[in-house]
Amino acid sequence: MFEAKQYVTALKSEFESSSNIVLAVQQRKYLKDQFEFLGISAPLRRDIQRPFLQSVYLPGKEEAKQVIKQLWGMGKREYQYFAQELFYQYRKQFKEEDLDLIEWMIRNDSWWDTVDYIAANLVGHYLLTFPELRHEVTQRWIDSEHLWLRRSAILFQLKYKSKLDEHLLSSIIHRLIPTKEFFINKAIGWILRSHARTNPSWVLKFVNHTALSALSKREALKHLGS
Repeated sequence: MFEAKQYVTALKSEFESSSNIVLAVQQRKYLKDQFEFLGISAPLRRDIQRPFLQSVYLPGKEEAKQVIKQLWGMGKREYQYFAQELFYQYRKQFKEEDLDLIEWMIRNDSWWDTVDYIAANLVGHYLLTFPELRHEVTQRWIDSEHLWLRRSAILFQLKYKSKLDEHLLSSIIHRLIPTKEFFINKAIGWILRSHARTNPSWVLKFVNHTALSALSKREALKHLGS
């Protein structure tokens, strides 16, 4: 097990030695010039970080939470991608108070590229662990009018399959209609399309009886037909 300072220093050294300025420019443009990159492709980054995610090298959980905040502020997107995947390693140790860090990650330097991982993996696992909090958390996030909290409320069940709470999903979607926000309507279509693999009849009925945006409907029915 590394100490937090050693852990961050070693990761920084490995990431920086693999940086690629040309790729960094391309990655920045892909995300509309909102974030800086080292220029490490996703497959290469996963190869580099694999040893850092082995249990023998992981910091203790409370130390890791401080590491995550430190990485989040290091100015390059790859550190944030790693940070969220680092926290996923502690999912079996989640406590109720860990929602504070998850929500902090969603609120800070947010865009779809980080939020979609956090929603489906961190929020998803957290609310499987504490199902009694699902309604309170999702309704609070919707009430916040924060774009990425709202998107997370929609997408946290993305990997639930037969465990997906259809009543809750329906309630969340209806509360967000009508919205003209692209990232919300896209997320609605995405979660419905995903759930159609498990319960296509429910999704088809829901789409046909709900005033969804054209984007949401198109995405939801992509593999079902109308």
